[in-house]
Amino acid sequence: MGIKIIAKNKRATYDYAFEETFEAGLVLQGTEVKTLRNGRVTMAEAYITVDEKKEAWIYNMNIPHYEWGNINNHDETRKRKLLLNHDEINRIYHEMKASRLTVIPVKIYFKNNHIKLEIALARGKKQHDKRQDQAKKDVERKLQRRDYD
Repeated sequence: MGIKIIAKNKRATYDYAFEETFEAGLVLQGTEVKTLRNGRVTMAEAYITVDEKKEAWIYNMNIPHYEWGNINNHDETRKRKLLLNHDEINRIYHEMKASRLTVIPVKIYFKNNHIKLEIALARGKKQHDKRQDQAKKDVERKLQRRDYD
């Protein structure tokens, strides 16, 4: 099971506390896949919604133009459909509405030659939560440095 991570949304772990994660496929065009193979994608501004037809879509995920593409190159920030089971989409939709959670992309990767997107139901962190997490990370770093000394 070969997994090659293309990109991670590092900002998401700082701004959100993850409740639950899901693995989703993506509907992409050929030039988008070629660009992803080169490791070029930005997910910092991306978010996910579920529409009335019970379809999941990702918005603002920036996949730059393929440098060797022609006039049929893809639009960089178009909305892209996510491939999830019907039960997963229903669960995400109801959790979003009932618990007021946000759905965000966490990382994008290749898994057995398929492009997968890990998404998470997340709750936004307050400023004091961010400070506590940063303090914990600092303590862990100091402890690891002492172990190596």
